Amino acid sequence: MSTLGIVVLVVVVLLAVLVVGGLAITRRRARDHAGRARADLEAANEALASAHAEDKGWHRERLEGAARDAFAQRSGAAVRELQLVQVVDRPGTEDDQAVFRVITDHGSEYLHLERRGDDWVAR
Repeated sequence: MSTLGIVVLVVVVLLAVLVVGGLAITRRRARDHAGRARADLEAANEALASAHAEDKGWHRERLEGAARDAFAQRSGAAVRELQLVQVVDRPGTEDDQAVFRVITDHGSEYLHLERRGDDWVAR
């Protein structure tokens, strides 16, 4: 084999290693960013829903208390975290709704509340 052939072979192998390594690093970085992006999106969504609820005069403590009570009636699992993910403020007060994401040690689920007078009850 000639010297030129060896040099070309080494350059091709080196380029192939760099391409494969670059793809692996890019894939790992994208996977890491996806998890962080999802957490950031959930936090932003919760902050937006809370701001909307407070803007409409809804009391966050009351909503969370109603969500905890409704979830306790449905499940024996302890609530680790409540995330207010959506508020629906229709004209009047009887059609208002709130959606919480309830996080427990066993996973998470969504809990829908609706307003009845001054109280919030599970739908």
